[in-house]
Amino acid sequence: MIGLDTNVLIRYIAQDDAIQTPIATRLFESFNSEKPGFISVVALIETAWVLRSFYDVTRQQLQRVIETLLRTRGVVVERSDLVWTALSAHSRGDADFADYLIERHGRDARCEYTLTFDHDAANMMGMKLLK
Repeated sequence: MIGLDTNVLIRYIAQDDAIQTPIATRLFESFNSEKPGFISVVALIETAWVLRSFYDVTRQQLQRVIETLLRTRGVVVERSDLVWTALSAHSRGDADFADYLIERHGRDARCEYTLTFDHDAANMMGMKLLK
């Protein structure tokens, strides 16, 4: 298994660099069940943040990107079970994808709830506003 950094994911997704994009694309095309690529939760959250902050992708576009990564053959996404449930909640709510994933991890760790200063995140089940 080969771990993937955020910048490799961004080059592959954005297809916006004349030198790095073809390299990232060849890498993704080389992955298979015997030698998969690995996307950590940290790299996935960073990727979502970069896409929203610097590439102005919409919530719906981000949904499609993450779904595609989850379904890509030869790619393993860390804690894909939690990523799927966070993605589902993200499609129905107002908070950032990262907030849903953080809440899902807290719930999985048996946290009573997760505290936040983010009002949008606090409106979802499992998170409470810290005052």
